[in-house]
Amino acid sequence: MTILIKSATIIDSSSPYNNQQKDILITNGIINKIEDSIETKENYTVVELDNLHVSCGWFDTSVSFGEPGYEERETIKKGLEVAAKSGFTSVAVNANSNPVIDNKSAVEFLINKANGFATNLYPIAALTQNSKGVEMAELYDMKQSGAIAFADYNKPIANDNLMKIALLYAQNFDGLVFSFPKNKAIAGEGIANEGINSTKLGLKGIPSLAEEIQIARDLFLLEYTGGKLHIPTISTAKSVALIKDAKEKGLNVTCSVSVHHLVLSDDELHGFDSNFKVNPPLRTKTDITALQEGIKSGVIDIITSDHNPIDIENKKLEFSEAKDGSIGLESAFGAINSVLSLEDFIENITSKPKTIFGLENYSIKEDNTVDITLFNPNDNYVFIKEHILSTSKNSAFLDKNLKGKAYGIYANNQLILK
Repeated sequence: MTILIKSATIIDSSSPYNNQQKDILITNGIINKIEDSIETKENYTVVELDNLHVSCGWFDTSVSFGEPGYEERETIKKGLEVAAKSGFTSVAVNANSNPVIDNKSAVEFLINKANGFATNLYPIAALTQNSKGVEMAELYDMKQSGAIAFADYNKPIANDNLMKIALLYAQNFDGLVFSFPKNKAIAGEGIANEGINSTKLGLKGIPSLAEEIQIARDLFLLEYTGGKLHIPTISTAKSVALIKDAKEKGLNVTCSVSVHHLVLSDDELHGFDSNFKVNPPLRTKTDITALQEGIKSGVIDIITSDHNPIDIENKKLEFSEAKDGSIGLESAFGAINSVLSLEDFIENITSKPKTIFGLENYSIKEDNTVDITLFNPNDNYVFIKEHILSTSKNSAFLDKNLKGKAYGIYANNQLILK
């Protein structure tokens, strides 16, 4: 199959064609030519789209699908189709299924189910058995079967010694250990950021301290053990400062931030809309500013959608009873592109996360394998239900003004467009 992409602006700092508008000829999944203008031939499939931009393929490091066990929320097939049309050539899938992905057979199940799709699926296996935080799971076996990291999704490891042992043990096979930043004793039964808004609304609060004290603990453990630690979806200004200090000390720590924490504050809670109930909770505008600065300064390594589909029976409830989570694949680019530069977004969703997780980032140049995202960064619109491709509709960005849309991807020798 031969594809000719016409008049595409290339956004790839590792490419000699960065910020240049070019035609790109692709033959059987390999870039054949990149030139100012390439003549169209009869057997070419031509891709010509309004204000077309291309970058290295986007990688979302925190995606939840329902399968196995919660297929009513999202199957693997549906989820990978949504990811492709949302611009993601790779996704790392969390272990929060039923049963939990905590053994090699479960890891292999995910990989086999994803075989043949344009978007690559990489399992993040559970760190502990059944994600209960008591006994460590079979980390080495799961790594050998294809797991790229280990995490109990949105569940903190309360046992200090267990986290210490995990950090030590994972070094034997270069494993990446996640630690969700939440101290359950301090967070208690809180459901919203502790502050002015939670007080006004009568919602039980989760103080920033619950996140920060857990990060401080994990950084002390990392300093003692060595190894690699990843702290997912941080949400406070102090968390950014703690991780900045740790990096300056030379600790091998990385972190991510979700799109909704970079854009939305706890001011959204005044309508008691459960789509804004997420974990960690939405914080303050001061925190948002610090998180955005963390991206710009390089302290924060990764932007993720933290896509978490929840069925209507568990989401359209009283705020205190609804499950945490928002879908995010479809809205990720449009939301972030409204508040950060295009270059910052691309770097933190392509080269930096792929390096951290040990994946190849194929630069856009001749003779390279094609793994690209196609998008328009200047399309302004209101995000409505008709834009949601996911089975579940629990989006925190419904009725928000977004800027920029993904057209689709070319990956694994497949062109997928909306």
